[in-house]
Amino acid sequence: MGCVLSQLAAKFAFFPPSPPTYQVKKGDNGKLTVVSSSSVPAPVADDPSLDVLLIDTKYGNKIVGFYLKNPYARLTVLYSHGNAADLGQLYDLFVQLKVNLRVNLMGYDYSGYGASTGKPSESNTYADIEAVYQCLQTEYGISQEDLILYGQSVGSGPTLHLAAKLPRLRGVVLHSGILSGLRVLCHVKFSFCFDIYQNIKKIKKVKCPCLVIHGTEDDVVNWLHGNGLWKMAREPYEPLWIKGGGHCNLELYPDYIRHLCKFVNEMENTTTSIRLKRIRQSLGLPARSNANSVSSEKCCKIKLCQPKCPKCPNPRCKCCCWWPKCFCCWKPKCPKCWLSCSCCCCCFKCSEWRCCVGIHKGLNGKEEG
Repeated sequence: MGCVLSQLAAKFAFFPPSPPTYQVKKGDNGKLTVVSSSSVPAPVADDPSLDVLLIDTKYGNKIVGFYLKNPYARLTVLYSHGNAADLGQLYDLFVQLKVNLRVNLMGYDYSGYGASTGKPSESNTYADIEAVYQCLQTEYGISQEDLILYGQSVGSGPTLHLAAKLPRLRGVVLHSGILSGLRVLCHVKFSFCFDIYQNIKKIKKVKCPCLVIHGTEDDVVNWLHGNGLWKMAREPYEPLWIKGGGHCNLELYPDYIRHLCKFVNEMENTTTSIRLKRIRQSLGLPARSNANSVSSEKCCKIKLCQPKCPKCPNPRCKCCCWWPKCFCCWKPKCPKCWLSCSCCCCCFKCSEWRCCVGIHKGLNGKEEG
């Protein structure tokens, strides 16, 4: 029963364009190029900043990826699109994001979408994004510290799946994200083992800043999904609730690109020390102190086997035990002898010695005081 419901939810979750809006062919120079479904060269074929990739997944599928390079970029965005689009329809949006956000951008088609092989399913989308991330590491040398994951609609599922596994991500963007598959279809308030894309559980494992963007009039994925994700995020960023926005038109609002630029700029300016501090706070670890600097006015409170003067309230430590705390301790018994330590003053001529804690018997058996 659970398997049947899971397959039913998957059918409602994936709507790949049919036929695909593009095809991938190998050019005369050996590089992959994109052509439209009518075999007419597409405009993207003339873009020198575009790399068309075929990436193998662990399940044997070959998925298509578009990597758009920006020479001024410091960060890279890995974009997981919604359920009714492919890369041919998203190319213009990718170009705008690359320029306005000043980032490199990697978009990919899930298994069964566009020119990617296989069939769309939850497990395949997880394998797809893992393969794309590995490609970014090996082919372009991009680490998770310089990566922002972006998930739109169904794309929030694979996005949070990967984000939960990468503790040092720079940031996550959830655009019209979902709490889970069944919560979209049936508006249930409970989790079932056969539910797909259980983002309501995975969002709690994401350790980086999370920006949520959602339209208040979204009739496909209710605004409550976005609000729920934002409330459960461990490090929520200021959300963007687009008043009157629907499910597929948020990019048309000026606030969309403005708020997204603000988020990316802040992620660029986040230093390593700030990120480490946030990670320690998220793990509940105490803040690290500078152990090399020791205040000259404070005692380290480490008790040593040395006496202290009753007038000195603090115990001796490694740094302060070499000198007495008060001047009354720095008085030798014999004015002719100046051999003294921090705690006692000795004189073998008079066979008596004075300690900070009192007068003791000397070798002659006499006691003063």
